[in-house]
Amino acid sequence: MNRREFCRNMTLGVAALFLPDHVKSAETGNTSVNKKLNILFCFADDWGRYAGVYSGLDGRPTISDVVKTPVIDRIAREGVLFRNAFVTAPSCTPCRSSLLSGQYFFRTGLGAILQGASWDPFIPSYPLMLRDAGYHIGKSYKVWSPGTPVDAPYGEKKYAYEKAGRDFNDFSENATKLVRGGMSFEAAKEKILSQVRDNFDAFITDRKPGQPFCYWFGPTLTHRKYEKGSGKALWGIEPDSVKGKLPKFMPDVPEVRADYTDYMGEIQAWDAGVGVLIKKLEDIGELDNTLVVISGDHGMPGVPGGKCNLYDHGVNVALIARGPKIKGGRVVDDFVNMMDIAPTFLEAGCIKIPDVMTGRSFMNVLYSEKSGLVDTDRTWVVTGRERHVAAAREGNLPYPHRALRTKDFLYIRNFAPDRWPMGKPNFTSKTDMPSLGDIEQNTFATFADMDASPTKAWLVGQFDEQQWKWNYDYAFAKRPAEEMYDLRNDPDETRNIAADPAYAEKKRELADRLMKVLKDAKDPRVFGDGMTFERSPFTDAQPAGANRTKGKREKKNTR
Repeated sequence: MNRREFCRNMTLGVAALFLPDHVKSAETGNTSVNKKLNILFCFADDWGRYAGVYSGLDGRPTISDVVKTPVIDRIAREGVLFRNAFVTAPSCTPCRSSLLSGQYFFRTGLGAILQGASWDPFIPSYPLMLRDAGYHIGKSYKVWSPGTPVDAPYGEKKYAYEKAGRDFNDFSENATKLVRGGMSFEAAKEKILSQVRDNFDAFITDRKPGQPFCYWFGPTLTHRKYEKGSGKALWGIEPDSVKGKLPKFMPDVPEVRADYTDYMGEIQAWDAGVGVLIKKLEDIGELDNTLVVISGDHGMPGVPGGKCNLYDHGVNVALIARGPKIKGGRVVDDFVNMMDIAPTFLEAGCIKIPDVMTGRSFMNVLYSEKSGLVDTDRTWVVTGRERHVAAAREGNLPYPHRALRTKDFLYIRNFAPDRWPMGKPNFTSKTDMPSLGDIEQNTFATFADMDASPTKAWLVGQFDEQQWKWNYDYAFAKRPAEEMYDLRNDPDETRNIAADPAYAEKKRELADRLMKVLKDAKDPRVFGDGMTFERSPFTDAQPAGANRTKGKREKKNTR
């Protein structure tokens, strides 16, 4: 019996047989029939697609060969690992608007932008639909932000479980302080993880007996900034361990390798946080009645090709799922868009999926026993972006682009090639360039759609160095109206073949398909006069202090 049949039978009051063996009926000794799946959604800010279980999956070296994520690897071994999971938008709020609503980001009104975002209460969101169907819902840390009201599609702060503390959000900074104060790293780590444990314990305690639950764990530790040098100091990760494992477009220099190392330390802390929740579910006997889904909202921040870009480094993310009746040890090639999360969770809760949702449940993929391509309709995704940082360009204009990604090709349409993709430079030469220290710490110093980082500072410092001209232009220069990459021969997407006559027919095919998807979905960028995102309120200036709350990490997340 598949999930849809079970949900249909639940509605009719008929028995279903998919629950774990330990849940028994007192009268019949058979599996209980009146339970819905619990849902644990672990969603890390800016995580990308890095975990030990992804090592070797693409046939070339990556930092997944080095990073240690034993908990996430275990969940993948016991569940399903997705090779082709993509966000609809590589920017925090638009991505989360899409995920929570089950729709393309461009259909969510002011939820389609980052700074200046506002939630439309008439848009259905899966957490509130689960709540209304009897679920106990809760969250810790970031769900929908920046935007007003904060976390609106999750009931704002009503369902927050964070009283034990938020130190996990700034793991490297807080752990470093404790270590400098004389505490061992293991003790510091346990102290911070105890807050994660206590927050989740409080959520579980508030649950009524037998009530299904849905919990969102959304730490921001993998979001910039990180304690510089913490990857080695706390975790013992040597920067040279990633030498030769960076993408071709990434400068493989000591400064960048050290930056990656700090990022990897935060990923390893993220894995430990997930482990706290998994252990709790095991302790209370609920792991095998829980759909566990682990993912992140886009690629690595503060580096070329990552966050805010439609290249794989920006939109291809980790996705791992484990649950009852899901055969483990599988790697699937099906293309999943993060807007598919909402209908999937609704199906897990036996709730009718609203017609307005453009996402599709992938429960059929989870319940299949196959690896490789399971659903033959899942062979492509569409991604895009409009406005990230409000003042990145004159007039608070967005950088509008959309992309179609298939197994073998990536096609990108840049609608305004005259604009700076990462924002305006704010300098013309080294004499008026912001200091490298400022660029490392202040996102808005230059190219504001790339987060401040040591990598960004190093690369900006090379802008007039011929040796690094290609890398600098890849990261910051204006782009042509069309880009196209043959992933069979160019997996790092470094050679634009859009103007190559040999690919003219394929480019036309991909371009036509992209435009059809966008028009069918009524994307304002191609629907009507196509100027919706070019006008107020989408181009309104960011009010001083808007979307900012007290606390260091909340300020980080305004980018």
